[in-house]
Amino acid sequence: MTGAASFEAPQDPFTESVLDATIEACDEKLGRDTAVLDLRGLTDAFDAMVLTSGRSDRQVRAIAEEVEARVRRRVGVGPTHVEGLESAEWVALDYGEVVVHVFDETAREYYDLEHLWRSAPVRRPAGRR
Repeated sequence: MTGAASFEAPQDPFTESVLDATIEACDEKLGRDTAVLDLRGLTDAFDAMVLTSGRSDRQVRAIAEEVEARVRRRVGVGPTHVEGLESAEWVALDYGEVVVHVFDETAREYYDLEHLWRSAPVRRPAGRR
């Protein structure tokens, strides 16, 4: 994948808090290949997108639920919208400035959002792969 290894400038405090809590949740539930895309300057819709994968619908659901719980505890907000939790093939959590996508491995490969947003700088947090 192309893109810079890290973001050029820090995000605002709200966004950084949501990202930190999300990355911790993904790591806690063994999310695979977690990546944060910096979309500032590429879209006005949001600043960052987090992508991670689970190996089963059960793991995808567990990751998404942990993201929601951890962001609520740390930042004090819930997502404005959650989509896909029932089937847990692809769960999207919308936090306004941050959108979190938790995929099963097949859906992530099929939709290939990293390719769609290939011009975005990418940060791959240290943690489990």
